[in-house]
Amino acid sequence: MTKASEIRVPANEISVNRRADIAIAVVGAPNSGKSTLFNRLTGLKQRIGNYPGVTVERHVGTLRVADSVIELIDLPGTHSLSAHSLEERIAVDVIFGRIAGTSALDGIIAVLDATNLYQGLFLVQQLIDLELPLVVALTMTDAAERGGIDIDIDALSQVLGGVKVCSVVATTGAGLGGLRDAIAQLPQSAPARRSVIWPELSAAARGLRDDANDADDRPRMAELERLLIDGATEHNRAVVAALTETARNTLDDRRDKLFGTEPTIAREARIRYAWVRDVLGTVQRSAPPYFSWRTHVTNFLNRPVPGTIGLFLVMAIVFQAVFAWATPIMDLIDAGTAALGASAAAVLGDGAFSSLIADGLIAGVGSVIIFLPQILILFLFIILLEDSGYLARAAYLLDRTMRSVGLSGQSIIPMISSFACAVPGIMATRVIPNRRDRIATILAAPFMTCSARLPVYALLIAAFVPAGRVGFLSLQGLVLFGLYMFGIVAGILTALLIRKTALRGPKPPFALMLPEFRRPNLQTVLIQLLGRVKVFLYRAGTVIFTVAVIVWALAYYPRSTEIPPLVEQQRTLASYTLSGEDLAQEYERISHQASAAQLEQSWLGRAGHFIEPVFAPLGWDWRVSAAVIAGFPAREVVIAVLGTVYAVGDEADEKTLSGRLKASTWPDGSPVFTLPMVIGLLIFYACCLQCAATLAVIRRETNSWRWPVFAWVYMTAIGYFGALLAFQIGSA
Repeated sequence: MTKASEIRVPANEISVNRRADIAIAVVGAPNSGKSTLFNRLTGLKQRIGNYPGVTVERHVGTLRVADSVIELIDLPGTHSLSAHSLEERIAVDVIFGRIAGTSALDGIIAVLDATNLYQGLFLVQQLIDLELPLVVALTMTDAAERGGIDIDIDALSQVLGGVKVCSVVATTGAGLGGLRDAIAQLPQSAPARRSVIWPELSAAARGLRDDANDADDRPRMAELERLLIDGATEHNRAVVAALTETARNTLDDRRDKLFGTEPTIAREARIRYAWVRDVLGTVQRSAPPYFSWRTHVTNFLNRPVPGTIGLFLVMAIVFQAVFAWATPIMDLIDAGTAALGASAAAVLGDGAFSSLIADGLIAGVGSVIIFLPQILILFLFIILLEDSGYLARAAYLLDRTMRSVGLSGQSIIPMISSFACAVPGIMATRVIPNRRDRIATILAAPFMTCSARLPVYALLIAAFVPAGRVGFLSLQGLVLFGLYMFGIVAGILTALLIRKTALRGPKPPFALMLPEFRRPNLQTVLIQLLGRVKVFLYRAGTVIFTVAVIVWALAYYPRSTEIPPLVEQQRTLASYTLSGEDLAQEYERISHQASAAQLEQSWLGRAGHFIEPVFAPLGWDWRVSAAVIAGFPAREVVIAVLGTVYAVGDEADEKTLSGRLKASTWPDGSPVFTLPMVIGLLIFYACCLQCAATLAVIRRETNSWRWPVFAWVYMTAIGYFGALLAFQIGSA
């Protein structure tokens, strides 16, 4: 086996303002190391957008080699050029240049997993038929060596028609120097030579090509071959339009002669995999694998019972870490926010502008920023589990459970992705071919506890759940874990209900290739974490900032002209009977009462009182009701609203939001935030769909307003009645 180069990749020195000269796509199967390689090559010089007209993300990075600036496009993973899911169709459309506004490709980097050549070579052979400049990046060669797989790189290059094959280890950077050199030479290299392994298909495609309308702009042979295999569909209508009417009329006859009654995909798989087996007999030699302790652990965790127990233990550890690790950093941010607000108020004095800065911006935005450490820890674990291959095993382990509710293991990955955010989780349902299964998964995904719920959970749990222990586990961590499990159960029951009623149909099959356990790449993890930080801070700096200002204005205005004279009258009376420390405390109490009175007669106070009867059975006062209503566009906003409302109201003399919540009382002096009320509020946030972005993406993915409206009404009703039962039963 040709040894991989140990050259390390230097830091990319590239001006992000320079226009790319060359466009090269990074193509490979899922879990082949494609995205890790892309991140290694581009580093932080990458950007994320959407393809025109769809919600599929477009990952583009820049790489400078020699005197050229190369644009690398990380395409969604696909096993074949016969696309089934939306993401696979996007990948195929980019490869064939069918997407408007996307540059025509100057070459392709085919990512081939060295531990699974049998599956990967199927796609590589199809890419060779495109007759584009091609280089093969053979990834995970270190894992192949450990598994006793010996690959002859030179022989593999020869059987692929002279295509350059570079052995790399993307996680460590080994061999990337040679790959960079191959990428630099790719645009000037000759196109890959077609290997005629299916002469009948080539002959039929050539006949169609001769009947094209325009001899100067005929479809490529590869496009015509895909047309013969996949048939005339909306997906390849441009290829069909390039044919004469005679050729279109004979298309079905040509397909019948080529395939007969055999399914087209099955025929292609039979022929191409026969070629793959011949290639493997030439280039790959497998020694008896070495079974290390890691292998035995992997085999043990692949079993249903220990694997499922291990999965729950891993998730429990994650939620314990969210509280235990983040608390010191959160305390620092909390103290810093309080000090900054006090300093701003001291410098600016009394007045509207001072209140806007201290009570509106600092208290509102700061009350959300404080949860950034917890969100980052949660994202860190999710990224590590995904990069290590553990999430794929979670899909495998939970497939039987999902099938019991009419879904398959394919629904697991979108639902797990929804723990970060429901929007990408819903978008990830494109990998599910069956429309019924997609919609059922889409409706279940918002029940998963996304990062926007985490600030609400963290605030209420830290304030009202004792910081005790159950054995060696934190009680607060167990409550958080229970809320996550509650969301999972609610989502699964929703999918069951939908699949038994509106979306009745057969249970879908499920096939999944389990990737090897891998060590996560530090660079990839950091890049993804940085992206999450940018998204969170962008929302904090735009949406939450704007909402905090609006809520402050609603809570501050109009100013009552009757309250200030009453304050002066009470201060004067107090000065006659009190002195010293007692007088100062009385002045402070009068100020608190005045602030609370001003808030209650403000626009926000009036709106809160108007809707209070709707939520009174849940134990919510007008402030909680107003904050929840204001948080319907985006649930994380509710913390900013509470922070602003209670800061403007100056609840008691507490400096932290949790302290102000604890001190909040009804007019008769009883506390607002009792344990039954808090449990009900947590249930409400676990169920209610408070996210305009999620509703918009449901509308876009289902192409109908019926499903987002149903999801909003259904989830809000469950949240309301769940909170109602918790408060009424708990209070009784």
